[in-house]
Amino acid sequence: MFVLSQLYEIADDRDLPPDARGEGSGLRYFAKARHRAAEPDEPVDRASDEEVLALLRACRNARDRFIVLLLARAGLRRSEACGLRRQDIHFVLDASGLGCRVPGSHLHVVRRDNDNGAMAKSKRSRAVPVDFLLVQAYDQYVTERDGCPMARDSDFVLVNLFRPPLGAPMPPAALNDLFDRLSRRAGMKDGVHPHALRHAFASNAADAGAVLDEIADLLGHASPSSSQVYLQPDPQRLRAAVERVAALAPRRNT
Repeated sequence: MFVLSQLYEIADDRDLPPDARGEGSGLRYFAKARHRAAEPDEPVDRASDEEVLALLRACRNARDRFIVLLLARAGLRRSEACGLRRQDIHFVLDASGLGCRVPGSHLHVVRRDNDNGAMAKSKRSRAVPVDFLLVQAYDQYVTERDGCPMARDSDFVLVNLFRPPLGAPMPPAALNDLFDRLSRRAGMKDGVHPHALRHAFASNAADAGAVLDEIADLLGHASPSSSQVYLQPDPQRLRAAVERVAALAPRRNT
C-alpha cells in the first residue's frame, strides 16, 4: 500500500451526488508526476526607469552614457556590447549603401571570437533597431573617442579611453565595474547590474505593446519561451488590461 501511495494518486467520487458522477465511478488511481517544475518566488531583477536615469546622471563622459543607453534601449548583453565592431553600427536611415537591407537606424549583433573575451551568446546574428537617443549618444561618444589617438584605429566600438591600455577593447567584466561605480555615485544601496537593463528593455517593450515573438527576436532568443522570464508588466498596464476586459462585458439596460 505504501508503494501505491508513492506512485499513484487516488480519486474517489463516491461522495458526490449521482448526477455529478461520471461513468465508472468509485476509486481510481492516477500516476503521480515524477518531477515538478519549481517556480521562482522572486521576479528577475529589472532596472526601473528612475534607476536608469540615475545611472545616466552619474556618468561623467559620453562613452559611459552610451553604454548605459546601449543596454537599456537596445537590450544587449554585456558581452554583445563589448563585442560590437564599428562595422556593426548602421545608425543611418538607409543602410543600402553599406550593403545592408535592414531599414532605419540599427545595429548588428554578430558572434565572433574576440580578443577581449566578448562573445555573443547566440550563434544567430540579429539586427536590433535603435532610437534617436542611442544614435545621439553614439555621435557624442564618437567625438569623444576621436580625441584619443590610440583608439582611432581600433575596430571595436567600446574601448579604453581613460585608463591604460588606452585604445584596447573593453572586456565584459569592465562593464560590471562601471555599473558598480555608477551605482555608488547615484547613491544606490543595492546597485544595478548590467543585465537588469536588458530586463528593463524587454519589459518596457512589452509595456509599449510588443508581443512575445517580437521581444524574443530583439533579445536574440531562439524560442519566445526564453523571453518569458524577462517580462514584468508595469502595474498600470495590468490595470489597463483589466479595464479593457471590463469594457467588453455586456451591460444590462436599467
